Amino acid sequence: MTGGAAASQPYGEAWYWDERYRKDAGPFDWYQKYPALAPLLRLYLAPHHRLLLVGCGNSVFGENMVDDGYQDVVNIDISSVVIEQMKKKYHDKPQLKYMKMDVKNMSDFESGSFDAVIDKGTLDSIMCGQNSQENATKMLEEVNRILKENGVYMLITYGDPSYRLRLLKDMENWTVKLHVIERWERSSNQNKWELTKPLPLDDDSTQLVSILGQKPDVHYIYVCVKGNDGARADSKVGEAAN
Repeated sequence: MTGGAAASQPYGEAWYWDERYRKDAGPFDWYQKYPALAPLLRLYLAPHHRLLLVGCGNSVFGENMVDDGYQDVVNIDISSVVIEQMKKKYHDKPQLKYMKMDVKNMSDFESGSFDAVIDKGTLDSIMCGQNSQENATKMLEEVNRILKENGVYMLITYGDPSYRLRLLKDMENWTVKLHVIERWERSSNQNKWELTKPLPLDDDSTQLVSILGQKPDVHYIYVCVKGNDGARADSKVGEAAN
């Protein structure tokens, strides 16, 4: 995959994912598995937070979070097939909840009802589909609506800042930080950066290129904190996670 979408794909359609999950019951985790991301999640999230995993599919990410102490993990997906599969699989884990829902219309959730939203590939999927800009904006507006003040939207993506940052910055009351992690299938212990330390986000990405190189084999993690006072909100998030 590259930073921009090529030909439009039916990734935003429920029928596509229903068919996929009937054929392959998984489990499968997009991009990164929980152990690799756990240190970053602990930096921004607390065990008592109410968390939403969007586009959960048949991932074991939520299960891993609960096993690691998180107490309230809600999972949504556009596919009724996979939601029914996951409800049956985790019927004995009350900390895990599964609901069929379109991330562009989460009207079943009240405004300001989640401490954090975690997205591994859902926005990317929308960006590969029809009406990508319009649908991505709808998704992000809904994410913003359901987040509490000082809530966190954590986006794990292949999209570098030239493709994703403007979209995120269109949400005027979000403060955006960038972390990176090597793609799990080619992981190495020789990183030039630390997962838990944010990287500089300047307009022309010159500092970022000097650190990562021209075509880094990484996933980008945008941590967006909702609130007009981004610095204060970010410090409160860090305190809550300790």
